[in-house]
Order: sequence, then C-alpha cells, then structure tokens
Amino acid sequence: MNAGLTALQVRLQHEFRSADLLTRAVTHRSFSLDHNERQEFLGDAVLNLAVADLLFQRLSALPEGDLSRVRANLVKQDTLHRLAVEIGVPEVIRLGEGEAHSGGQNRPSILADALEAIIGAVYLDAGFTAAQGLVQRLFKAVEINPEMQAIGKDPKTQLQEWLQARKMSLPLYRVVGTLGAAHRQTFDVECEIIEFNFSERGIGASRRAGEQAAASAMLQTIKEKIRT
Repeated sequence: MNAGLTALQVRLQHEFRSADLLTRAVTHRSFSLDHNERQEFLGDAVLNLAVADLLFQRLSALPEGDLSRVRANLVKQDTLHRLAVEIGVPEVIRLGEGEAHSGGQNRPSILADALEAIIGAVYLDAGFTAAQGLVQRLFKAVEINPEMQAIGKDPKTQLQEWLQARKMSLPLYRVVGTLGAAHRQTFDVECEIIEFNFSERGIGASRRAGEQAAASAMLQTIKEKIRT
C-alpha cells in the first residue's frame, strides 16, 4: 500500500486487513478492469442503512416520509463529494489518463462514488459494525435536523409525490441510450406518465442523474400543460 492510501487509512480510522479492498475502492473504471463499481453498489446500501439508523435514533419524532427526505439530503452526491474531499480522496483516486486530464480527480460524481466504494470496502473487510462506525464518523460534523426534510426535494421525489397525491401510477424510467466512451458515458433516460401520455427525456453522467433530469423536464411539462 502506498503512502497516500496509508494516510487515508489513518483518516478513516480503519486499518484494512485486505489492502486490495481499499486500492480497488479508489480505482475508477477508466484506470483498470478491477475497478470500484461493485464495491460502490455495496457501499451505497450500507450507507443508506447506517444513515437510516442514525436518523432513527436522532430524529425520533419524525415520520417515515420525512426521515426518508432527510436521508436523501444526507446521501446525495453533493454531500458525499464534500465528505470525500475532506478525507482526501482526490489525492489518492486512480484514474485513466484521459479521465485524469479532463479533471476527473475533482469530479463530484467520481469522488462520491469512490466514497461509497470505500464504505463498501470497510464492510467487506470488517463487517457492518465497522462500516457503520465509519459512516458515523464521516457524518459527525454534518448538521442533522428535522428541517432538512423540507429542503431541496429532488425532481424524482417531487414528481412521485405529485402523482401519489392524485392517486396516479408512478412514472416509468428507462434508459434509451448511452453516449460517449466507456469511461465517460452519459445516459439518455426517458420518463413516462402513462395516464397523460407524457414522455420527457434527460441526460446525466449516471443513470440516476439522467432520471433526475428527465423528472425535472416532466415537472416542467406538467406545470405548462396541466392546471395543478
């Protein structure tokens, strides 16, 4: 393990038994076939559970829907990007030459994904309790309060709540195309509301981002065409 990753372990307050897990966690798919996306998938689930437990303890008076919205604010890309920068992930992220030259070291989506992969790596290395402890340390300085549930609902949430309030089916999302090289793909996503026969599309650097863009376009269409 190089000096950068050794220092990262100190900041994480976790010494890996399997150094390969941490190395893989900071490896972007543009650098190697042995990249961090599977650990990111696992880390995302661990993060959501750990944050849910944290909120369940701290915000005992909030109902389920509000807790979900607070959690969404805490695990969104902007928050994870900031936390990744704070622990020095940009200094150790491993990128392919093209991605590095295009500023990937500071790209929020790459750093947020790497942080989730690191959480997944700790889970694989030492189990849920260790990963939960890491999440608690990461969020120790993050302000958590009940008002967060009302801040900045993302477009998918806004669209879902608008439809549910009218007892309508949830929107359908599908990827209709991908653009760009494998290490810099963008996703073209369609959002459809069957009852209105409305369809809108959005582009994003990930499927999730594409869905949000498509939902935002759909909200605008609803605003223009339907008396709400």
